[in-house]
Amino acid sequence: MILKERIIELINEKINGTHLFMIDAKILPGNKIEVFIDGDNGLGINDCVDLSRHIEKNLNRDVEDFSLEVSSPGATQPLKLSRQYIKHIGRDFELIMNDGTLVTGTLIEIGTNGDLTLETTTREPKPIGKGKINITRKQNIQLQNIKESKIKLKF
Repeated sequence: MILKERIIELINEKINGTHLFMIDAKILPGNKIEVFIDGDNGLGINDCVDLSRHIEKNLNRDVEDFSLEVSSPGATQPLKLSRQYIKHIGRDFELIMNDGTLVTGTLIEIGTNGDLTLETTTREPKPIGKGKINITRKQNIQLQNIKESKIKLKF
C-alpha cells in the first residue's frame, strides 16, 4: 500500500527551497495519487512534470501499481493556505465564514500573521433622506475564521 506520508516526503524532497509549495496530496482507491501544488511565482507545466517524474522514479510499479496526477488546484477550487493569497492581491473574493455569513470584497493586503484585509462595499440607507448609498470599508479577517475562500472570476 502506498502511504500518503511517503508521497509527502517525496514532494518535500523536490520542492523545498523553491518557490513551489504543496497544497494537498491524496491517495484514492485503486492507488490513484493526486498531488496539488502551487507556486509563489505561478505554476508551469514543467513544474508539474518535474515533480511527477521525481515521485514516479522513487516508487516501484513492480511492487505496487499506481496512477499519478500532479496539478494546480484550479481557479475554481477554494484557497487553503495563507501563502496562496499573496499572488491574488487585488482580486475579488467570496468568503464563507465559520458562522455561515458570506463576505465579498477585494483582497488588498495580507498581514504578517496571515490575516486578510478586504475592501468591502455594502448598500446602506442614506443618513438623511430616502434611498441607499454605497459604503466602502476595510475589513480585517482572520484565516481561522474562514470556512471557504474562493476567487470570484470575472468573464
